[in-house]
Amino acid sequence: MRWAVLGGGHWGTALAVYLLRQGHTVQLWGRCAKRLPCQPDRVDLFPIFPQCARPENLCCTVDLGVAVRNSEGIVLAIPSHALRALTTTLRAYLPPAALLVLASKGLEMQTTLRLDQVLRETVPNVPLVVLSGPSFAHDLILGKPLAMTAASTSPAYAQRVAEAFGSAQMRVYTSDDVAGVCLGGAIKNVLAIAAGISDGLGNGDSARAALITRGMAELHRLGTALGGRTESFMGLAGAGDLILTASSDLSRNRRVGVGLGRGLSLEAVLREIGEEAEGVCTAQALFQLAQRLGVDMPITEQVYRVLFEGTAPRVASDVLMHRARRSELRMPPDVTLSSGES
Repeated sequence: MRWAVLGGGHWGTALAVYLLRQGHTVQLWGRCAKRLPCQPDRVDLFPIFPQCARPENLCCTVDLGVAVRNSEGIVLAIPSHALRALTTTLRAYLPPAALLVLASKGLEMQTTLRLDQVLRETVPNVPLVVLSGPSFAHDLILGKPLAMTAASTSPAYAQRVAEAFGSAQMRVYTSDDVAGVCLGGAIKNVLAIAAGISDGLGNGDSARAALITRGMAELHRLGTALGGRTESFMGLAGAGDLILTASSDLSRNRRVGVGLGRGLSLEAVLREIGEEAEGVCTAQALFQLAQRLGVDMPITEQVYRVLFEGTAPRVASDVLMHRARRSELRMPPDVTLSSGES
């Protein structure tokens, strides 16, 4: 297939190189020529992956029209805050039969919409598949095995993406739960910040495990309230992505939390990381959604208060530990266990 990958950061570059290795034709688009991994005086993927050789057939451009011309598939790997503006512009260049693959994670902060909902407004009636799951650009470009989920309201489109991306390196499952897959990828970033804060405070491995587990409960409560399904939140795009993002030092969101827990300001942490951390913007949108829907999300609330209200990380941790005692076993209404299941 002929693919355009929009987004010249780590994730977009890794996806572009991966698709090339699978025999596809790829155009990689980014806003800034100096930040694209096609520098004329280099044979590597500088400045994104300077340790990796650049494929000879990797084509880069800053011209959106050139990037998507004659493309059969367009991968969106850009920050959530840029999605609406870019895809509004993209509308004028879309090839007639193009398939969109959303590989970004997050929520639109101003509207609290899922990213697939943003696309339904900016590029309506265009076939859409959401590609999500526990995956780091670093692992993908180094050829390490991983698994993802391709979600679409059309089984045929989900299967098409699964076939295009699937390989001995990447196992791709299909799903029709677009809402659940999108929400899992967004909510886990905020919970990863919480896990990082705990680690930065020196709370230990047991505390991180508790945060991840109780974070899963929050993900499920809000996710089902917004139309997602339990199976998705227990799958790759939910629990899988949360476990990876909350426990690995490769996670930018976790690193934000670690820095905050160690006493750095948010500005200092983001400057040190030098890249987008989607969980920061998503925390604000999640807090607003939880308040509006009346969904109990204490971990998310404390992350929001640390990020935007100046609450000290230690105070936020203590607030969570001193909440009123309650039963853990609140079975969600859509979950029933038959005899023999556990």
